[in-house]
Amino acid sequence: MAQVATQPRIITAAEPAQRIRRSLVLAMACAAMAMAGLDMAIVNVALPSMQREFGVEHSTLQWVVVAYGLLLGGFLLLGGRMADRLGRRRIFIVGLAVFTGASFLAGAAQQASVLIAARAVQGFGAALIVPAALSLIAVTFAEGPERDRALGFFGAVGGIAASVGVVASGLLTAGPGWRWAFYINLPAGLLLIGLAVVFAPERAGDRNARLDLAGAITVTGGLLLCVYALHHAASDGWLAGSTLALFAAAAVLLSALVRIEARTVAPLIPPATLRNRSLVAANLTAFLASCAFLAFIFIGSLLMQQALGYSPILTGLAWLATTATIFPVAMTGGRLAAKVGVRRLLITGLSLFAVAALWLARIPGDASYVTDVLPAFLLAGIGFGLVEPALQIGALTGVSQSDSGLASGLIETTREVGGAAGVAGVSTALVAGSGIHGFHTAFAIIAVLTALGLATAVAGFVRGKRREEV
Repeated sequence: MAQVATQPRIITAAEPAQRIRRSLVLAMACAAMAMAGLDMAIVNVALPSMQREFGVEHSTLQWVVVAYGLLLGGFLLLGGRMADRLGRRRIFIVGLAVFTGASFLAGAAQQASVLIAARAVQGFGAALIVPAALSLIAVTFAEGPERDRALGFFGAVGGIAASVGVVASGLLTAGPGWRWAFYINLPAGLLLIGLAVVFAPERAGDRNARLDLAGAITVTGGLLLCVYALHHAASDGWLAGSTLALFAAAAVLLSALVRIEARTVAPLIPPATLRNRSLVAANLTAFLASCAFLAFIFIGSLLMQQALGYSPILTGLAWLATTATIFPVAMTGGRLAAKVGVRRLLITGLSLFAVAALWLARIPGDASYVTDVLPAFLLAGIGFGLVEPALQIGALTGVSQSDSGLASGLIETTREVGGAAGVAGVSTALVAGSGIHGFHTAFAIIAVLTALGLATAVAGFVRGKRREEV
């Protein structure tokens, strides 16, 4: 009887420590994701202040934003595979160190060229951080309700990061100055590195396995050219010779990737990964959904400032309606996934987001925030909050731990490229339109993109609960 009595005490003593460790890993991964996401948007309101200080043209200044997104989108897939091959904790820490060091250089920059270069290095660091963070969650939490809840929290943090970044940019620029948009990363980055050294699990795949360098170089070059072409199209036009040349070069490299992967012994993207129906459906849906979501934020911000006369800070505060909605809904969505299934969450979330876009497609020129803008922002927050964790759960369902970094890199890459494509597409529509009618057309396009994502989710995911969707 004595042995029976002591056994429960050993188990109950270990379980709280394991829960605390898992909670710290989740908090660490979410904080790193938030830091990387914040820096996508935290410079936007500060751009005029940077332009005045450096005395550069707007065409040069836009690279403060573009350089970050370009390196982030181009290296995400490689960063995910490096996490699988070289160790998730190791790549996570390296990414944090690169990102933190580049943040200091950006804050201390005395020339625009140095700032742009530092932003590019920041983007590379973020490309290592994001898939490694998501992969750490995948190997820390067992597939099922526990992982779903963790991914719900991770998705909620990622979903609100950009809108919080807009608000933070305005407050920091108006307060201590734009350089603190970068200096604020220093204590956070150093703290996360310390936590990762102590608490992050090191469960790498086969460290002796070969990394497909030819495939890695080809896919990274192709993605870099593709993301750059999308940014270029937004400013120079889709049919410009330079834009078409960039897309053609990207297509050549990505076509070469297919041939390289078919011949190599250890492909960067194993064929078995692409036979995972849930993973493929999640990535296709993520591409279209991100086209719509990022375009919605971009066009919504321009609508409030250019058509409705809001100040930058007031625009950021207006987005808090969406931000405050995303977080609790995403947390709930993560818990609902095991009960109702990824497919139903996506159908519900994308349908609500389509309604939000259509709502703003009819907004009057003298719109009131409470009656004309707020309902759409709330619907968008609910829709995004349901879709974000559902896509991450779908992308990691049925994926082995040895490929979790690859799966994480894939889903983040499709989201990044999709977002760039969406912004470029609606920018063209907005320029072609006039006044409030241009915004109507842009939001109608966003609704169509959302509907296409909805169709992909319906066709790609099997009916039933999440565990039946592999």
